[in-house]
Amino acid sequence: EEALKICLPELEAGKRLADVSLADYQLDAIRSLDFVTLLPLLRVYNVSEDDLGRECGEQVTAVSCKIEQEIMEMEDPAERAEYIEALGVTASGLDRVNEGSYDALGLMSFYTAGEDECRAWTIPKNSLAPVAGGKVHSDIERGFIRAEVAGWQDLLDAGSYANMRSQGRLRTEGKTYEVQDGDVINVLFNV
Repeated sequence: EEALKICLPELEAGKRLADVSLADYQLDAIRSLDFVTLLPLLRVYNVSEDDLGRECGEQVTAVSCKIEQEIMEMEDPAERAEYIEALGVTASGLDRVNEGSYDALGLMSFYTAGEDECRAWTIPKNSLAPVAGGKVHSDIERGFIRAEVAGWQDLLDAGSYANMRSQGRLRTEGKTYEVQDGDVINVLFNV
């Protein structure tokens, strides 16, 4: 009731609850009510080609739907990359919207790679290695021993885990390792 008495006038004034100063216990009390205005906000604007590279501010992504359509019609990935680079942006609008969404939600990805499958897993930022392993399977978190970690680009350059090991580029991390966005992880566990 105390938290709602704070929220009501703020909502009536047109404010988002995400912008209202509430104590953690107050947020916990109202979280189950699923107020939409407690969710992070990401603004995506459809702009002209000339305005595409212009900065729009924090949590704002400028996208040109016309250019996105042109990019999607290109079948050759190298041609797409060249076109995106010529536009002066770091990635396609879709990729930038995805990146902004993950950032606003406090999420990131790590990867697992095996002989027959590579897979991305979504976890909260600042997650520890056992928590990441638990995303793959709860037994991995429970029986976590250590993780073999490589950056995705390093693994791609080396070609395999075996090459990473022989070059001394595969790191061994323990339970307190904070997983980084783009890590490729092989977890050793015992249950």
